[in-house]
Amino acid sequence: MTDTAPKPGLVLLVVSTAAFLASLDTFIVTIAFPGIRAAFPGDGLATLSWVLNGYTVLFAACLAPAGRLADRYGRKRLFLLGVALFTVASALCAAAPDIGVLIAFRALQAVGAALVMPTSLALLLTAFPPHRRPLAVGVWASVGAAAAALGPPVGGLLVEASWRWVFLVNLPVCAVTLLAGPRVLRESRDTTTGVPDLLGAAGLLIGVGSLAYALVEAPDHGWGAVEVLPAFAVAVVALAWVPLRSARHAVPVLDLPALRVPTLWLACLTTGVFAAGFAAMLFGNVLFLTSIWHDPILVAGLSLAPGPLMVVPVSILGGRFAHRVGPGPLVALGGVSFGAGVLIWLLRMGSTPDYAGAMLPGQLLTGIGVGLILPSLSGVVGTVLPAARWGAGSSMVNTMRQIGAVLGTAVLVAVFAGTPDLAGFRRGWLVVLATAVATFAGGLLIAARRRTDHYVEPQARSSTASPAPMLSEAIEP
Repeated sequence: MTDTAPKPGLVLLVVSTAAFLASLDTFIVTIAFPGIRAAFPGDGLATLSWVLNGYTVLFAACLAPAGRLADRYGRKRLFLLGVALFTVASALCAAAPDIGVLIAFRALQAVGAALVMPTSLALLLTAFPPHRRPLAVGVWASVGAAAAALGPPVGGLLVEASWRWVFLVNLPVCAVTLLAGPRVLRESRDTTTGVPDLLGAAGLLIGVGSLAYALVEAPDHGWGAVEVLPAFAVAVVALAWVPLRSARHAVPVLDLPALRVPTLWLACLTTGVFAAGFAAMLFGNVLFLTSIWHDPILVAGLSLAPGPLMVVPVSILGGRFAHRVGPGPLVALGGVSFGAGVLIWLLRMGSTPDYAGAMLPGQLLTGIGVGLILPSLSGVVGTVLPAARWGAGSSMVNTMRQIGAVLGTAVLVAVFAGTPDLAGFRRGWLVVLATAVATFAGGLLIAARRRTDHYVEPQARSSTASPAPMLSEAIEP
């Protein structure tokens, strides 16, 4: 096949499998959590939560260097490498003999996912002209939402046979991607990008991991316990050191010049806050349905499907309007819808099952909110950064998404303070409602700043490197 211009439709189809895999894996593993918990009864909720948190912590730490490596060595190359690694890790997770080995292979799976996510968005942005990018990003996000919609019912069905099948289901999708990717995708890179700061990435991993560990362990051991206070101290030192390190490194884990664009750092911050609420909502609702209403896992999966199903059409529709009104208003509107859904649960959900009158209305409203928020925040990168920064920019947005997911799950475990009861779930919904309010505020701030923000290449780098290439220059001939 001649390597001419990329065919946008085929590129969208191939790279959307990355969003499909990441969303499918997250939702299936979450719905499978009660099954995994039953398979390893000797391990407590705090330990088992690392099946989710271990994945997201390492995912978050690897996203930024993965985006930089992709910018330097080729986005297509790193995308395909990530899919291959994700495939192998999924098979190993399915064969894990105990919880420790499962957590370790989930970490390997996270590295593969971290290579895939920023490269998929960067490849998508380079394939589409500017006026079509918002719609393309909306479709990309909606495919991930479709996977999220399939995750609960398919996961519930697979767990009926064994929780191991939730990892094996990744394999055919990965195989199709590995076959089609080399033929459809076109390589793009920025040859001026240096080697990324792996030490800084390690600092981010240690900081976020220590913070999540402290939050998860505090309810069992006490906030002042010897197991908890040192973890908090390590988290503070590591997370404070990362930006200092980034300021001195040529290719930092945090792209501080890009973060000087208010719209981008507002998008990163809003993404982190919303992801915390979204992860807490999903994890909490799975536990609520299986422990308070005592639904079988399959029934719980089917009960959670309507919310993600709403994301698909809303993401596509929102993409059509994003180019006209910008991402900020859509994020704010999504925050209102998401918060309204959570408020319904807070006011109407009780120990007596009432799916149609309580759970379902909240599911529909939160699904609309997710469909408006996530594609809009993901699309900010393509509107405020030059093409050569898309890999790094999208990795920062996705890093904050994963950090938020880790902290949201950890905070919810802390709020439950042991075995969750109805009062604990209501406290959890209050936390999620607070993130919806913060997301609404973030959307308003993004709307106020977007049209006046522009990326400026730092002077210190302009003397040793050529200016950031435009879209046509970022694509390798």
